[in-house]
Amino acid sequence: MLIFVCQMRMKSKTKIFNDPVYGFVSVPYGPLLSLIDHPYFQRLRRIRQLGLAPYVYPGALHTRFHHAMGALHLVQQSVEVLRTKGTEISPEEAEAVGIAILLHDIGHGPFSHALEHTLIDLHHEELSRLFMEDLDREFGGTLRLAIDIFTDQYPKKFLHQLVSGQLDMDRMDYLNRDSFFTGVSEGVIGYDRIIKMLAVHEGELVVEEKGIYSIEKFLMARRLMYWQVYLHKTGVAAEQMLIHLLQRARSLALQGVDLEAPRHLRWFLYRKPEEAIEPVAVLQHFSFLDDNDITAAIKYWSEDRDFVLSYLSKGLLERKLFRLEWHLDPIDPTYEAEMKARALAHFGADAPLDSLVYVGKESNRAYDDAKDQIKILFKSGKVLPITACSDVPLFTQIVTKHFICYPKILGNG
Repeated sequence: MLIFVCQMRMKSKTKIFNDPVYGFVSVPYGPLLSLIDHPYFQRLRRIRQLGLAPYVYPGALHTRFHHAMGALHLVQQSVEVLRTKGTEISPEEAEAVGIAILLHDIGHGPFSHALEHTLIDLHHEELSRLFMEDLDREFGGTLRLAIDIFTDQYPKKFLHQLVSGQLDMDRMDYLNRDSFFTGVSEGVIGYDRIIKMLAVHEGELVVEEKGIYSIEKFLMARRLMYWQVYLHKTGVAAEQMLIHLLQRARSLALQGVDLEAPRHLRWFLYRKPEEAIEPVAVLQHFSFLDDNDITAAIKYWSEDRDFVLSYLSKGLLERKLFRLEWHLDPIDPTYEAEMKARALAHFGADAPLDSLVYVGKESNRAYDDAKDQIKILFKSGKVLPITACSDVPLFTQIVTKHFICYPKILGNG
């Protein structure tokens, strides 16, 4: 947990937080600290960074607040490194890129990817932009430069790349932090060396050639963390259960069934699909949503008369999770039909099969070389994409795994 170390404002120009990953993190008094103290940002204390991963890794209880603070710390370090190498970054730009990274995840909701599939019609990045626009109005237009950097509208492209790019401080922190809290050592990266090797060439972020091995390790760590943590089959099974639970709740709500749920969650459950999205109303309710609302609803619904609500909710509460099987090829329709037949035989003819047996797929690519590439700066001044100068596989291909997910009681053992 980030612990505030008390200091008298009169004696210090910074506020200090003790971070378990980086040690003492300093935040200057002013706009950054005002944003951290804002209720929008404080909400992130109540949203876990890895959602349902604690079902697999019990220590993964860190929050998006932790992550945002860590990413801010790394951006501050990066700015200082780039300045020492002659890159001109004004105090206003340094503050703005700090604000952009601090708020980059402010649009995440509780178990965000599950909510984006069901109750929220907007992607978390769009919600982050709406939050930033609202804060800009509240703070008298002082976030305009940060928003331009966040949306890649500012001429100095490297500032946006620090926030959202192949080597952004978002990825740098979450790999390091998620590895720390899950105990998965494969995710450990040399973030400090990578930052020391950063430079700017023709307006874009590059890595000095001495850092190439650290970049290779970074890409390998990202690949391993995705399949070992972010797409661990037990975590994916829990997420699928939550997605189908929320879909069922939404369906019942639109049928007029009165469901017990926290007030702001109810707003999203009962909002009519044909209603236009009003950003002001969405932010008003979304800014109060956190993990506690979903957890409370799951507890309520575990006692609901609806079979699906109670069955899935009890499974999530008591960690009686579905089994998930990965397959290299799309799930054979015959196998899917067989599992649904087993569900019908076990749960009865009225069992809603689509809420009990799921098929789908997950994809990952460690390094997307079709996008903004990682570029290596050689002492000669030549710049090459890492794919042209690395002698190890960088896993640029998309890896797709197909899954079938079902109650363990339907399995063969």
